[in-house]
Amino acid sequence: MKIHEYQAREILQDFDVPIPAGKVAETPSQAREVAEQLGGTVWAVKAQVHAGGRGKGGVKLARNLEQVEELAKTMIGMRLVAKQTGSDGALVSKVLIQQGVNIVSEYYVGFLIDRANQSPVLLASSEGGMEIEKVAADFPEKIVKEYIDSSVGLTKEQAKDVVVKLNMDEKVREKAEKVLLGLWKAFKEKDCSLLEINPLIVTKEGEVFPLDAKMTFDDNALYRHPELEVLIDPSQEDETELKAHEAGLPYIQLDGNIACLVNGAGLAMATMDTIKLFGGEPANFLDIGGGASVEKVTAAFEIMLSKPEVKVILVNIFGGIMKCDTIAEGIVEACKVVSLTVPLVVRMKGTHEDLGKQILKESGLPIITAETLGEAALKAVSLAKEQ
Repeated sequence: MKIHEYQAREILQDFDVPIPAGKVAETPSQAREVAEQLGGTVWAVKAQVHAGGRGKGGVKLARNLEQVEELAKTMIGMRLVAKQTGSDGALVSKVLIQQGVNIVSEYYVGFLIDRANQSPVLLASSEGGMEIEKVAADFPEKIVKEYIDSSVGLTKEQAKDVVVKLNMDEKVREKAEKVLLGLWKAFKEKDCSLLEINPLIVTKEGEVFPLDAKMTFDDNALYRHPELEVLIDPSQEDETELKAHEAGLPYIQLDGNIACLVNGAGLAMATMDTIKLFGGEPANFLDIGGGASVEKVTAAFEIMLSKPEVKVILVNIFGGIMKCDTIAEGIVEACKVVSLTVPLVVRMKGTHEDLGKQILKESGLPIITAETLGEAALKAVSLAKEQ
């Protein structure tokens, strides 16, 4: 789950991380009012979208109130195209007005999960403002990596070591250490998958601020954070993925034309790989889970068929906790509700397999069955090519 920069700022303040003065605005006139309230002679007008790389068009400096209003007018309602948005861009419905600061130096700081080492890691670099991928490619020697023991957390000694390696001015090192410790606390307590500060700045006055903040959260931990659910911005989400989220279905939209309904993430990945092996393209990742109801299966079918590019649906079920007859009943009911208009290939194995197959056979629906995953994928790919 992603949130906007202005929302990330509010969360960081709860963890005593200092933030430059700023406030979000939804209209050009409101943007001007915010700038007037903040005071000063320079303001940053920042488009709020769920993407990084906004520098080219999404972040502008204004040197008077008229410019603040004009820039906000240009940004609000536009679709900002950045490296992380794709060619369609992302809708800008709000802008963050941030008071100008006197920047002396910029740094990159990021907390994320290193899956290879199975631990959180703090990445830092003196090349603030640049994308970390470019820093890694051009200046690998300027990246500091500090692995964190989850049971202990980021220690004061580690924070101090990172600040020293970044060659920060001795006068601000203590403040920088406190910022790093506050960022780590936010990362851990909010179950973040990523907390990126780019840049972390040192000002002429000797303050240390995150000038930009990007936070994403582990979806699997959201049940622990009902306060985060209200931060979802539907305008920034894929409509299909949002519907799946509301239905409690792990779903990721892909670019293919063979929709997949599978129980279990590993089996879902294997199913998509097999489709690719036979020359097809999966349209989605969808894990129906181990306790799906008829209602959930129906919701899954509605979601898959809402995409006009879908030419075939492939259902691949291994009946363990999830019984094959339950899935079969869900499939039959879903087909009646959604008026199935594309070929449906079903492969099921496991608990109550025979009963499930009998339900499908007696349904009178034109369901194509398969005994193995390979056979099912081959049939789905062939049918997709015929459409």
